[in-house]
Amino acid sequence: MPEMVVCTVDVAPLHAEPDPASEQVTQALRGEPLTVEETRAGWARVRTAYDYPGWIRLDALGQVPVPGTDTWLPEPRPNREPVEEARRYLGAPYLWGGMTDRGIDCSGLVHMSYRALGRLVPRDADQQEAAAAPVADEDLRPGDLITYGDDDAGSGGGGATHIAFWLGDGRILHSTQRDETNGVVEEREPHDLRARRRRFIRF
Repeated sequence: MPEMVVCTVDVAPLHAEPDPASEQVTQALRGEPLTVEETRAGWARVRTAYDYPGWIRLDALGQVPVPGTDTWLPEPRPNREPVEEARRYLGAPYLWGGMTDRGIDCSGLVHMSYRALGRLVPRDADQQEAAAAPVADEDLRPGDLITYGDDDAGSGGGGATHIAFWLGDGRILHSTQRDETNGVVEEREPHDLRARRRRFIRF
């Protein structure tokens, strides 16, 4: 039977394999609940509360707190918009699999902006696109999300590979890694991204 544990360090990388040199797929934060599915030589294969798998060092895990003391997910704040939370990360560097202001990727920014308001959404851009409701161009409003990829959303291609908050007036807020830009920025939607638009969506 899977064991429930929590992350006991501020930030712990989850890797694709039980090897520190393997790809970081996401991060676990202090107090976050995790389900252990397997252990191997100092590592645990875990699944997050938002159903994301990865390998984490065993020494980053501890016992689940006493029921009623677990406050890892904030209380819902329906009067605050996720895009406002996203702005708190402005200037944070881009980091693949990152989830903090010390480094965050595009879908991590979306995930953490909703999570700060007590709502769990999927972790990756393609999962976020699949879980959210599509929005027609004429219904688009600031704070909605826009996904990007190398295949059109209706073609059954490879899925979304990038996601950003739509700010209106042709501007987006996202975490990006380009030659001239690295990290969380508000900017006019770059032409190369506009050419790769897939969908407008809303949670």
